[in-house]
Order: sequence, then C-alpha cells, then structure tokens
Amino acid sequence: MFDQLKTRLAAIERRMTERHGADLSAPGARRAALWHFHLMDHAFLRVLWTNLVEIAPGVWRSNQPSPARLRRYRDMGIRTVISLRGSNRPHSHWLLEEEACAALGLRLEAVPVRARHLVPRETLLALLDMFDTAERPMVMHCKSGSDRAGFAAALYLIHAEGAPVAQARKMLSWRFLHSRRSKAGVLDLVLDRYEADTARSPMTLRDWISTRYDPAAIETEFKAGRS
Repeated sequence: MFDQLKTRLAAIERRMTERHGADLSAPGARRAALWHFHLMDHAFLRVLWTNLVEIAPGVWRSNQPSPARLRRYRDMGIRTVISLRGSNRPHSHWLLEEEACAALGLRLEAVPVRARHLVPRETLLALLDMFDTAERPMVMHCKSGSDRAGFAAALYLIHAEGAPVAQARKMLSWRFLHSRRSKAGVLDLVLDRYEADTARSPMTLRDWISTRYDPAAIETEFKAGRS
C-alpha cells in the first residue's frame, strides 16, 4: 500500500516537473512550478517557519526561502544567497529562486551539500572559498534549514570566525530540528573527526579538509556505529 502511494506521488511529481520544465516563461509553467514548490517541495510548511538565525554579524542561515521571503531578505540588507541544494534545474525551488534573486538584485550562489552522505573535499573547499568572497550580509540555506544549513554554519564559524568545535557544533542541534541519531548524524561525525585530529596536531579547517578529510572512511565509521 505504501509503495503504491509512493509510486503514485512520484508519478505526479514527474508530471508537474515536466509541465514547468526549465523555463518559467512557457505557458502554464509558472503555475506548475508554484504548485510543485508548495506541494512537492513542502513550501507550504515554510510559510511561517523560516528557521532563520543570524549565526555571526551579517551571516544568516535559514530554510528554503520563497520569492516573497527573498524580498524580505533583500529589505533586511541581504546581498548574497547561498543555496546548499545546488543549482538543480529543472527543480521548481531553483527556478523560482533564480528568477527572484535576479529581479531583486541578489547574488545567488550554489554549492551542493548532502545531508545523509558526505561530499568530496573539493566541494567543501569551494564552500570555504565562497565564505571568503561572498558579499555580506549573506544567507545560506538548504531545504529545511536543519542539516545542511547547520553543517555549513558550523564550518563557517570554525573557518571564518575561529570558533571552537564545541561552539560550532551547536549549529547541528534539535533547536534547528537536526538529530545526531538520524542518518544526517554523519555530519556531526565530520566535526568530531576534525576536533580529534586537531587536538593532536592543530591545523586550520581548510588544511584538514585538504589533507585529512576522508568522506568514505567517515561514512564507514558512521554506519558501523549505527549498526
């Protein structure tokens, strides 16, 4: 029964995605994208719940903003938006965000970070580069603002603010609906490994990612711990 419902929902999502495609100017595309955004991307749950927090002066984290919320962010002074979901064409959330940021004069950047699996070191280094160069005030977001946004916020605090891991780790907490006991707990383990390695041999986060970060080994350790 559950599998049938899942298959049916997947079919509905495919049809809605096909209707808006990768071009919001096509007839009916915008309406289809908005329906997809609110129903399949769960934007209706984020109308009042934003998970928006300023983690450092001029640096914010949140869940996926709607075009209306992006306008409010612009009015708050935000200049740069970093999507941790990547530039996922033809997904509705990216098309609507891309269009809104262009209209509002916001710079939109994208780095694809995952919640339940670790990304290559090149991706994390690209994220640190973005932290160094992005115009502030800026906001980083994922879908719910819980896991990927928390992980990126923790990396930002360590890299840009010189915060200890104990402080940065607070970005991954129940306050933001993150659970270490879920599959997204693999993100916590990255911080654990960095903390343990640098306790013996101090190094910057960038140097650790470049030389010691091993996503396959960390995922293997995490799966062994869960089993």
